[in-house]
Amino acid sequence: MKEDATSAINSLRIGLFGAGRVAAALGPALAAAGHQVVFVSSRTLGPAEALAARLPGCPVLPAAAACQALPPADVYLLAVPDAAVLALAAALPWPPGAVVAHLAGALPLGALAEAAPAAHAGVLYPLQTFSPGRPIAWPEVPLFVEAADPATEARLLALARSLSGRVARLDSGQRLRLHLGAVWASNFTNHLLGVAQHLLAEAGLPFELLHPLVRETVDKALAAQPSAFAVQTGPAVRLDQPTLVAHAAALAVHPTWQLLYAELSASIQAAAMAGHAAG
Repeated sequence: MKEDATSAINSLRIGLFGAGRVAAALGPALAAAGHQVVFVSSRTLGPAEALAARLPGCPVLPAAAACQALPPADVYLLAVPDAAVLALAAALPWPPGAVVAHLAGALPLGALAEAAPAAHAGVLYPLQTFSPGRPIAWPEVPLFVEAADPATEARLLALARSLSGRVARLDSGQRLRLHLGAVWASNFTNHLLGVAQHLLAEAGLPFELLHPLVRETVDKALAAQPSAFAVQTGPAVRLDQPTLVAHAAALAVHPTWQLLYAELSASIQAAAMAGHAAG
């Protein structure tokens, strides 16, 4: 995966579809980078108006109007839920030569090209989690670009470089695997932390007790070479059967979490066995 250096670009006109978490973070970042967001369009008028109000001179384009005609733009960004991308792309009347990019991790470029054959299809994928009220340090966000043709790629690379210092080309297969890894590293980790928080709360214990442990675990895993598996600790990797049994019993009131505990413990043990075999 080749890394691309940051470079200055001229202002681009951006048509932004969506007013959810990603669009709400991306719109102001585009404006701060010197681009003109020429419209915000969303099926939900309230969030679209709130986002447009944060962008200089930016109008709201109602969804019904967007299906009739689109204002000119250098890049149209589909910052909508992944499941809505293709239907939206197929429904819109793209101007000749339009550059249209989605922001999804698992959606192949070819699917967008088929949904909008009149457009020049591309991908601008930000590897980050977005939540309301949490600022995003865009210069540090990895941005990955894929495009159907060299001119579209050049335009999207230029746009990406104006936002971030960490820009690279990535094909659909690599992006899918990256997105899968991100789900394990971010979404599943967040869920497991939520489980831990709930279990402590049941015992009248504050979640803050786990903060130092969580920070050390993440720091250690990020620094581990060649693999985070090598720094695994806990009863599963130690084959501490009495503790595993006690934990399973304590989870009897949460059968889904009890099953998850057993599956994760088995996976930890399998990874440890594979590591020993490789060594």
